[in-house]
Amino acid sequence: MAKQTTQIAIPDEIVMNKIYLIRGQKVMVDRDLAKLYGVETKQLKRQVNRNIERFPKDFMFEMNKEEFENWRSQFGTSNSSDKMGLRYAPYVFTEHGVLMLSSVLNSSKAIQVNIQIMRVFTSIRKALTENTELRLAIEKLEKKTDNNTKNIEMVFQYVDELSDKIEKPKPKEPQRQIGYKLPKKKK
Repeated sequence: MAKQTTQIAIPDEIVMNKIYLIRGQKVMVDRDLAKLYGVETKQLKRQVNRNIERFPKDFMFEMNKEEFENWRSQFGTSNSSDKMGLRYAPYVFTEHGVLMLSSVLNSSKAIQVNIQIMRVFTSIRKALTENTELRLAIEKLEKKTDNNTKNIEMVFQYVDELSDKIEKPKPKEPQRQIGYKLPKKKK
């Protein structure tokens, strides 16, 4: 009998809302990841600490005091009845760190959630790339439009000059007669 795998469906919007920009990197916080994986935050941190060599600084880092306070202020102050996992600065995982978590946690749910998170990161990267391409195309169009604007201004300037010439006829000079002139008779 083949082993059945159940698909875990977490809406992409939920995953996207858990991605923060800290130190110029798109990251996810340990408590959010623990919730998605269905484990306690302390269990996730314990597994990471046991396998710390798998998490270099570009995969995972701990928020400094300023980042922690800034992030914590978004949720309100931690109190004794509900610590919200905010007593200590959380671990923050980059895309590669999230990928490494699936090997550390090693559960089927962790693998399924990880696959979904990786797809969300990929779609975000794709959207950013497409926006960059779109921005470059718009800039290219603007340059063409600027040149066209200059050309149109020049055409209008020529039209104005021509219309001024037409509106202001030259002063009439006495018309010369055409043909043979008879000499004037002397009196």
